Amino acid sequence: MTPEPIKLYTTSWCPDCKAAKRALDSKGLPYTEINIEEVEDAAQIVMAANGGKRSVPTLVYGDTAASLSGFSIVKMNDFLNKAGLA
Repeated sequence: MTPEPIKLYTTSWCPDCKAAKRALDSKGLPYTEINIEEVEDAAQIVMAANGGKRSVPTLVYGDTAASLSGFSIVKMNDFLNKAGLA
């Protein structure tokens, strides 16, 4: 069974966002990319998930949210474990 897509909040200029997309692609996990520069209210969602910080990439799956700014595969795996996707 394929999980629901992860919501991946990004910007066009963010290298960590590109790394997060590559990591999700390599794991075959579906995601919906939401550019906070283009989608109304997306930046507010990111700030609410990150204690007021406009931090990207931010991943949201169900009730689990995490910023992967300063991307590492360890952060990605931690999010996936917490979200029940690992």
